[in-house]
Amino acid sequence: MSRIGKQPISIPGGVKVALADTEISVQGPKGNLKRLLPATVKVEVEADVIRVCPPVNPRETTALQGLTRTLIANMVEGVTKGYQRILEINGVGYRAEMKGKVLNLALGYSHPVEYPLPEGISAEVDPKSNKITLNGIDKELLGATAAKIRSFRAPEPYKGKGIKYAEERILRKAGKTGKK
Repeated sequence: MSRIGKQPISIPGGVKVALADTEISVQGPKGNLKRLLPATVKVEVEADVIRVCPPVNPRETTALQGLTRTLIANMVEGVTKGYQRILEINGVGYRAEMKGKVLNLALGYSHPVEYPLPEGISAEVDPKSNKITLNGIDKELLGATAAKIRSFRAPEPYKGKGIKYAEERILRKAGKTGKK
């Protein structure tokens, strides 16, 4: 059985959880999130605790209990605290700026890259340190948005130019050696 799936999720004050068939809705001070749950996993909402019960057929769907519990816990944390992801831009002439809800990136291509941010994600750009700070309540959408922005110019191993996560460490390679 899943050790993570057995742990109850505490509901903080100001958060409302509603369960209808296989859909759970979590509403808090930062917004509200909805998610469809697997039919084989049973979720119980009590006064201040959410419990994910083990699946009916544990042999085939044991992993769904831990996954479902983690997804619900991320929803509860997202509507109370929110999530943040920081991207760093390295390279001569590489920069970013916000124009409304569109992130405009100059990444060494012949054209600027314009990326409209999805609904629920906000961004702040610090032009001095070339950092992009993404904020949102949906952890999955925030991670997908950060990965998409990073994919426009992934960091290369020789000079480290490109877009990388703030906590990411790039393994550097030695360049060519000259003839003597």
